[in-house]
Amino acid sequence: MLPFSPQILCFISMQPIYLENDLITLQPVNAADLSGSSALADEVHALLSDPLTIKYLPEKRLTTKSHAEGWLYGSLINLHCGRTITHLIRSKRSNKLIGVLDVIPSQVAAEHYRLAHYPVFVEFYLSPKEQGRLMMSAILPQVITAMQANGTKELAAVVNRKNVAASKVLIKSGFVRMQQFDIEKDLYALSA
Repeated sequence: MLPFSPQILCFISMQPIYLENDLITLQPVNAADLSGSSALADEVHALLSDPLTIKYLPEKRLTTKSHAEGWLYGSLINLHCGRTITHLIRSKRSNKLIGVLDVIPSQVAAEHYRLAHYPVFVEFYLSPKEQGRLMMSAILPQVITAMQANGTKELAAVVNRKNVAASKVLIKSGFVRMQQFDIEKDLYALSA
C-alpha cells in the first residue's frame, strides 16, 4: 500500500532549486534517489528521528525506516504535483544527507494555515552536527535568489520562538518578523 492519499490535488509546478558550492549540494528529491532508496531512507530516518534535528518541528519525526521510505515517495509525488518541493542538502565532502529544505507553494500553505495572504513558504532543518556552523545563513540567500529569479515575489517562514538560530538565519537573509503565528511560533516574511 502506498503511504499517501490517492486524492492528491496537483497545482501548477514551481521550479526546483539546484545549488552547489564548496560545502554542499542542494537538489530536489528525484526518481534516481528512489533507485537507491534503502540507503537514502536510512539517512532520512537518521536525520528526521534525531530529537535535536526536529526539536522545533516534532511533527516531522519519522519513527521507522519504512516511514522514511514513504516520506521519500511522498516527496517525489509532491514535487511532480507542484505541492511541495523537498530539497536534500548533502555534504559535498562526504555526500551524506545533512539537511532538508522544503518550498511550500501558497496554495498548499492555504490548506494548512489561516492567513489573510499566502506567500510561498520555506522550511528547513539540519543535522545537529551542522547546526551552529552558519550553513543555512550561507544557503538561504542563494535559495532566495534562485526563487526570485524564477518569479517568486513573496516568501514566508513560520518559526518557533524558542528557535533563536532559525530566527537569526531568516533575519540575516532579509526576512522580517511580521506577527505572532500561534502561541509558540512567529511569522516571518520577505518581499522582492
